[in-house]
Amino acid sequence: MTQLDQMRRQAREIFLTGVASADPAHAVEDALKGRRFNAPLIIAVGKAARSMAEAAMRQVDAARVIVVTNYENARPLEGAEMRAAAHPVPDFEGARAALLIEDALAHAKGDVLALISGGGSALLPAPVPGVSLEDKAEVNRLLLGSGADIVAMNLVRQQLSRLKGGGFLRAAAPSKVTALLLSDVVSDDLRAIASGPTVSPIGTREDAVEMLQGLDLWDKLPTAVVEYLARPRPDLGPLPESEVALIGSNKISVAAMARAAGGGAAQGVHVFPVPLEGDVAEAARTIVESAIEPGIFLFGGETTVKLTGDGMGGRNQELALRVAVLAEEQGLKDYVFLSGGTDGRDGPTDAAGGIVDPGTLDRMRASGLDPQDVLARNDSYHGLEAAGDLLQIGATGTNVADLQVLIRGGGGSDVADVEYMRKRKSDHLFGA
Repeated sequence: MTQLDQMRRQAREIFLTGVASADPAHAVEDALKGRRFNAPLIIAVGKAARSMAEAAMRQVDAARVIVVTNYENARPLEGAEMRAAAHPVPDFEGARAALLIEDALAHAKGDVLALISGGGSALLPAPVPGVSLEDKAEVNRLLLGSGADIVAMNLVRQQLSRLKGGGFLRAAAPSKVTALLLSDVVSDDLRAIASGPTVSPIGTREDAVEMLQGLDLWDKLPTAVVEYLARPRPDLGPLPESEVALIGSNKISVAAMARAAGGGAAQGVHVFPVPLEGDVAEAARTIVESAIEPGIFLFGGETTVKLTGDGMGGRNQELALRVAVLAEEQGLKDYVFLSGGTDGRDGPTDAAGGIVDPGTLDRMRASGLDPQDVLARNDSYHGLEAAGDLLQIGATGTNVADLQVLIRGGGGSDVADVEYMRKRKSDHLFGA
């Protein structure tokens, strides 16, 4: 095994440690130890819903259990009603599941235990009156291609849903609601996780309109959506109270990766101090600028991609390819970079992300593809596939956003390290 092969294997192992640390079953079991509920209705929604529900059923004697998850993670669970739906664009099965949950909440006789994880927003579409499921799917498609971050997207989704933005609590009243949340939002804003069914909304209807106009989407929206959002929202009064606890997050997974990598800065392991967010091209530049010396550099967050082409890929695959391009431009050698979604799925593909090295672009060109053209078409999936650099791990049953690992060996760079650091102000990147 070559040194590069070893670096690729190490990057993958570090990433998988971060994924494993977001095990929703362990988190739920720890959160429920010693807790007592009155004939609870358990409702689990999201990509981690099945494992969260299974863990809760080991701790709690439930009156009824309903699980709604994506098709990839849906497997029978004895004692639970399993529903599978589409993600990231909602479908009819998700709408049927939303009706089932609304009915169950309306007839609940005891407490309600809500288990919420990432993906729940698309998996549980409950369109407001006058807005169809097709309308909501189109809004979702527009938002996904706009470069909007998850908070902005969920601001809009909440305004178009009966269950999001606290709607779950209104449907459950007067039952006591306890919610355990696994965060796929890097800021851990509870209002944005699965569009906040058990907490207050991110903003108002007017805020959503302003945001859509700022993204130049207002004139592209379905007519029914425009008409609904243009109307003043009626005063529904205060939300019923709930108990909400965050049981897993991106920060926890990044910390686990640091431990797996061997420690802190003294051991050559560096954790980027802020979430990696915003435009994927800028994120790629930040990552390459961080590779100032041999070592392991760890990141967590969730970037955004503004679609301009008709190719196939996802934010992690595009980030990996952009890092490879920038690394070549900077003369960076002897490195491996991995970017992956902790849920095992990046965009509408079967890959979690990509893992690249100095040979990635040469392998891509040898297959007849131009990396710049691939990026222009947002076709990172096929570009990385041609290079043999897709990261494929299958559905994980969890979701705490994205994780990145950059390993730089001692092979150096065509750019002198001192000049490189001076130009890039890299000593500031990790708070040195």
